[in-house]
Amino acid sequence: MKRFITILLAVTFLAGGALIAFADNGPAEVKLEASMGTVTFPHQAHQALVADCTTCHHKGVEAGTCTKCHGVDAAAPKAKDAFHKLCKGCHADKKSGPTGCKDCHKK
Repeated sequence: MKRFITILLAVTFLAGGALIAFADNGPAEVKLEASMGTVTFPHQAHQALVADCTTCHHKGVEAGTCTKCHGVDAAAPKAKDAFHKLCKGCHADKKSGPTGCKDCHKK
């Protein structure tokens, strides 16, 4: 009986941890308004491609949204410049993903 309870508790703990991790993955997609047109970023699809959130969220998810610093703090590059460098740079390195303006920006 003790073994059954131990196994049950372990399974409950692991399932609970998985649900918490799944629930805290952010939005499925993010819409970024820009003068060239709205960029719809498939956040959930990108999560499946990178091993660590800090690949994009360099200061950690706890730091808040990108535009909390980028475009506000003079020490941080403008959001547009940061997004273009990170997104286009990764797409070029991986030889996968859009790199042209109208590939991402939709009026």
